Amino acid sequence: MIKAIGLVVPAHDEEESLPGCLAALRRAAGQAGARPVHTFVVADACTDRTAQCARAAGAEVVEIKARRVGSARATGFTEALRITRGTDPAQVWLATTDADTLVPPHWLARQISYAEAGWDAVLGTVSVSDWSGHPGHLPDVFAARYAHEAESHPHVHGANLAVRASAYLTAGGFQSLGTGEDHALVAALEAAGRPIMRSTDMAVETSARHQSRAPYGFGYRLATLGSPERSRRQRSRSSPSGRTTNARKPALDDGR
Repeated sequence: MIKAIGLVVPAHDEEESLPGCLAALRRAAGQAGARPVHTFVVADACTDRTAQCARAAGAEVVEIKARRVGSARATGFTEALRITRGTDPAQVWLATTDADTLVPPHWLARQISYAEAGWDAVLGTVSVSDWSGHPGHLPDVFAARYAHEAESHPHVHGANLAVRASAYLTAGGFQSLGTGEDHALVAALEAAGRPIMRSTDMAVETSARHQSRAPYGFGYRLATLGSPERSRRQRSRSSPSGRTTNARKPALDDGR
């Protein structure tokens, strides 16, 4: 039985999008049953009012200066583990999303149902509702590239990922990566033989913003879909600054 939940949102200069994200998380927490839900925002090298906005919304705030999404998620999960240290890690559920993302009201409840059925991790999908500023053909290109089966999918998104604390610890946690920390964790979970549910019934709504927070993140990959020339230039470059993972990354995955 899951007895406690930790929610983690990495954030770099997210004062505009963070309030909506946290409001959606509160709604989801309200459907998670009678168990404590601890929400942490990791403000990473922020120069705006991200931390103040998070505190005003009732979240716990941890401020770091790593400028790496892997470090931010890892820091948040460490705080969640600390505050739930009196509970068996097998009964603690850790979930993460991104600051420019809105989770559905049933997001946590659905995850908990999978956890109670024996799954150690849940990977969800993403949708994009606002394509403003992108080429008119991009939504159709995205839909074609992102297509998946009705009951499963191949994607990994830090914006829609959850894991049992005991499995997270066994896998070694998030690596301090600039991009691909989500893929690295999932690869470690798979190597450890942990059961992973790839769910299609708890999609989150994320932004299609041009300025992605992580190098070669989801926003960047959307831009390469809209610009074949940019995609060709990307393939000719070396790895971005901030270590990256060797774990396989489908074309439309990655955190911010």
